[in-house]
Amino acid sequence: MVFVALAFAIKLFFIQVYDTSYKFSAESNARREVTQYPSRGLVYDRNGKLLISNQAVYDIMVVPREIVPFDSLDFCQSLDITLEELRQMFVLMRKNIQRRKISSYKPSVFYKMLSAENFGRFQEKLYKFKGFFVQRRTVRKYEYPNAAHVLGYVGEVNTLQLENDDYYKKGDYIGISGIESTYETALRGSKGAKYIMVDVHGREKGPFKSGKYDTPAITGKKVKVSLDIDLQVYGEQLMKNKIGSIVAIEPATGEILAFISSPVYDPSILVGRNRGEGFTILANDSLKPLTNRALQGTYSPGSTFKLVNAAIALQEGAINPFTKFPCDGPGSRPIRCTHHHRSPIEVTGAIETSCNPFFYNAFKYTVEGKGQSTRDGYQTWEKHVRSMGFGDKLGIDLPYEKKGGVPKKEYYDKYYGKTGWRAITIRSLAIGQGELSVTPVQLANEAVVIANRGYYFQPHVIKDIEGESIPEKYLKKFKTEIDSLNFEEVVKGMGQVYTGDIGTARYYQHDSIAFCGKTGTVQNPFGEDHSVFLAFAPRDNPKIAISVIVENAGYGSTWAAPMATLLMEKYLTGEIPKRHQWTEERILKADFISKKK
Repeated sequence: MVFVALAFAIKLFFIQVYDTSYKFSAESNARREVTQYPSRGLVYDRNGKLLISNQAVYDIMVVPREIVPFDSLDFCQSLDITLEELRQMFVLMRKNIQRRKISSYKPSVFYKMLSAENFGRFQEKLYKFKGFFVQRRTVRKYEYPNAAHVLGYVGEVNTLQLENDDYYKKGDYIGISGIESTYETALRGSKGAKYIMVDVHGREKGPFKSGKYDTPAITGKKVKVSLDIDLQVYGEQLMKNKIGSIVAIEPATGEILAFISSPVYDPSILVGRNRGEGFTILANDSLKPLTNRALQGTYSPGSTFKLVNAAIALQEGAINPFTKFPCDGPGSRPIRCTHHHRSPIEVTGAIETSCNPFFYNAFKYTVEGKGQSTRDGYQTWEKHVRSMGFGDKLGIDLPYEKKGGVPKKEYYDKYYGKTGWRAITIRSLAIGQGELSVTPVQLANEAVVIANRGYYFQPHVIKDIEGESIPEKYLKKFKTEIDSLNFEEVVKGMGQVYTGDIGTARYYQHDSIAFCGKTGTVQNPFGEDHSVFLAFAPRDNPKIAISVIVENAGYGSTWAAPMATLLMEKYLTGEIPKRHQWTEERILKADFISKKK
């Protein structure tokens, strides 16, 4: 008994004297905890231009059991709302109490995101409205009406997110898309708390214990993205009234310089009290501006894929730089030629003129040469294709990426049997059609692989995080199994696309910069062909690689090629030469959306 009494005495001493946390809890009825929300981290472009900052808004909080009758008209005028809106707020509050979603004894949000202007008016009359108080938070402010698909937006946490992360409480905000989502933990900062003394009527009496238990909020980390905002803005201007995408990458690092999905939208639409209304408008738009076409759009690569087949055929010895195949014009078989040029023709000339029969023959000897079975030859071909970043996600640091499609040999076995198919059966693959599908970012990465003569880095938009290193995976070099010498032949052909007498982009060559590119006119079963182009520049020590897709626009040489060229000129020189300004004006005025409607 003495021992038990002694144990109790020690425990009581510990509780009452040594450990003050119990006293802090016991005093909870005399204090109010106000969450101190941190400002999210600022976001800059690669050149230090501010892209996202913060602006203050205020939430009106309520402790339901402390409410007493008040002048509702005065309350509504202070918040700039109607009496009916106020009634609906009270109806919702009562329902949430009944469903135990909120407590009548604890603070909860009554009115979200009061503007700074209205806050000043409401603050003056706050003393009249017992049970209400104001809590400050910040929301995003977008300094440019551009790059919405990269930057993303912030929204209220959902039930699943609340269950998966203890940091968040009901009513908190979290990055939903773009870098706001990918780098949420760096951008969000850490919440703090401020304790206020209140009397029995809930009136504030000053800091609790002189602020002894207050904890400051820690601002989110600054983030620098790889975008060049000036290039991004220019690209969005070129894509106005067009559906499609532009992806530009720095070959030496994998950093994304421009990332455009059109139609675009102003990211400010999804900020503040009108966010829900703005989201509904965008979600119901028939042109689907919320869809990130650069990551989620899948297309046949068309003639741009001939570069891949050329490199593989050279690597496997199916052709050499001097191999020529005849082209008999429109009557050629099994894939006819759509251009008029000399015949027979070698690989660089075939790239320049986009000769279909040449690439069918190169593909045929790749999968059926060396006395191997078609299945074995195809598997070798597929291995090379996948090593260049096709058929799977590249791992870009933006959500919702699709992987495109490269069929496996089992796919054809299913339809034709293991011995029932040959190169002629799958001949569409030779010219980038058929069962192949790619995303625009994969197409830009193809340009990177060729520009680097056989390797690439995972494309990414992060450049720097304050106090942290970027993920190591973005520093890893991915090598193909194709020798750099074989890529040189492909590069030579891409150069002739601009400089050759009948090159498909000969009208857009630059006086002092060696451009390399490849046009594509992609068949579309749902309407007009898609205009496609990929390119890089300069030819040696390339600084930019790019893909452009303009849906339902027709020939790649007419629209996508000049757009890519203008963007490369803009990035490399900062201006558009006079001889190309008429092209720029033509593209800016083009409207394929009205035509489609």
